[in-house]
Amino acid sequence: MKKTFILLAALLATLTLAAQTENTEITAVAAGAYATQQDSYTPSFKVDGKNTRVRNVILLIGDGMGHGAVNAAMYANGGSLTMTNLRTFGLVRTQSADNFTTDSAASGTAYATGRKTKNGFVGKDTARVNIPNIPELLTPLGYACGVVSTDDLNGATPASFFAHQAARGDKEEIWADLPASALKFASAGTQSTFESMPVLTQDAIKKTFTVVYDPADPAVAASDRLLYLPESVHLDRGDYLPATTQMAIDYLSKHSKKGFFLMVEGARIDKHEHANELPETLAETLDFDKAVEAAVRFAEKDGHTLVIISADHETGATILNGGNLETGFVRTVFGSGSHSPMMVPLFAFGPHSRDFGCTQENSDVAIKILGLLGARK
Repeated sequence: MKKTFILLAALLATLTLAAQTENTEITAVAAGAYATQQDSYTPSFKVDGKNTRVRNVILLIGDGMGHGAVNAAMYANGGSLTMTNLRTFGLVRTQSADNFTTDSAASGTAYATGRKTKNGFVGKDTARVNIPNIPELLTPLGYACGVVSTDDLNGATPASFFAHQAARGDKEEIWADLPASALKFASAGTQSTFESMPVLTQDAIKKTFTVVYDPADPAVAASDRLLYLPESVHLDRGDYLPATTQMAIDYLSKHSKKGFFLMVEGARIDKHEHANELPETLAETLDFDKAVEAAVRFAEKDGHTLVIISADHETGATILNGGNLETGFVRTVFGSGSHSPMMVPLFAFGPHSRDFGCTQENSDVAIKILGLLGARK
């Protein structure tokens, strides 16, 4: 076991860069932290990169997870992550249809549909017309589809895989889209969020989904479509993300002989980078890597599962600028409290993983997934 360090943060300094551009002051925040270390997993690569049939695709999206977050988490974890142990690496351009710097709605929609759209739009094109998403295109072919997220279900990324709204902030309207969606499995925050929805929306969801608040609920086994809502999706959630990733894999595997598609989002990397909080960014990235491990272990055993790990955009202009590999201490500089337009990393494992080892658009990722599963747009 790797040596475990208590999560510790020391805000080293707030640096004001004396760069003035049209009266804009650029402020950078430097931070240093340790992380509670965990084991990483290196699979065998017997099926990796083979041109054999893809039956299942697991797409893991680290919200805001750019190179800085990945590098910082890797070195804080002793130099390795499951995602960085993989052999296929690519890059993803994230620009939206109307902005050089995307938001999560536009990028989530690109990953979900293969089409670029405007910032703020969920599942709609630039003319506000609904775009079919991956679950809607795959379900008629016999695939079972699901989403898991540490955001609320109305969060822009999970919503992009089932909803069609021209404003990502239309929370009630997004939840109301769930009953007519093509999802077989959904899990995100939270029980209290669901119970704050209009009664008509709650009733419509309960008519189409078995709704549970505990993964051990006996109703799970008898359900045909499942909505699992945890009590919390914050850092007090325990092993929710990796455990629910495994739960979703098991559920979707059981409910389709054809195959499945699963999107898993580590949503809170982004939220802590917005706040320039390094310890929490490290903790969220490492937790996301546990979900990556669950997916990779399944793919290695199954032999027909493609795992893709990427991000919707970079947040914080996060740069690793120092550290100590022996102790796991890392230093970063946050150059922003917002999204940046920088390319994000992509890792892949399984059959046809090499198809993603290039520089590509976020929309290209969806198009390739659909092609591999026989649903070419």
